Amino acid sequence: MMIKERLRTALASRRRVPMESGPVPAAVLIPLFLKNGEYYVFFTKRTLHLTHHSGEISFPGGVREAGDLDSVFTALRETWEEVGILPSDVEVVGELDDCHSIHNYLVTPVVGFFPSDYQLTVSGAEIERIIEVPLSHFSKPGVFRVEDWQWQGAKRAMYFYVHGEDEIWGLTARILKQFLDVLRGEECLPEEESSKPADFNYSPND
Repeated sequence: MMIKERLRTALASRRRVPMESGPVPAAVLIPLFLKNGEYYVFFTKRTLHLTHHSGEISFPGGVREAGDLDSVFTALRETWEEVGILPSDVEVVGELDDCHSIHNYLVTPVVGFFPSDYQLTVSGAEIERIIEVPLSHFSKPGVFRVEDWQWQGAKRAMYFYVHGEDEIWGLTARILKQFLDVLRGEECLPEEESSKPADFNYSPND
């Protein structure tokens, strides 16, 4: 089964966990594309002069606006504004669980594919650069680690993924981990098992 259909089936068959309203609603896109015969995901490195999330590595996305129809609309609109991918060029295959960020955002991750060799138009006002990572990279030893952090009086697991000189952590890493767990079919495994590197390479026919 191709990765696109595998994800579509996995996301449709699982029970998505929403969160109660209250925080500011937002959405991000997990953008997947084919490059050199392998599937990639990309992240954005935010510019340093932004008021919020400056210098952070994240998925394209942002706050839901009054005219947005739903979370998918928000994720695709924000992606178009940030990197120039037309909403009509994204094939959405599902959504992951809502996440509550420390900045009081209720973030819905949307999973979507866009065509290969797409000409991105990056907003220099918001984005310093694009970081493209093959999905197979996340199976390599030493790429993933977990640290125990104290937050609001409780110990919480903080996830980290390394790619070259870049480190993905915080909310983005939490979303990425759930995405990878769903893709690997390991979501229901204990955390210490699901975080182990897997030997896989995502090609068009996987």
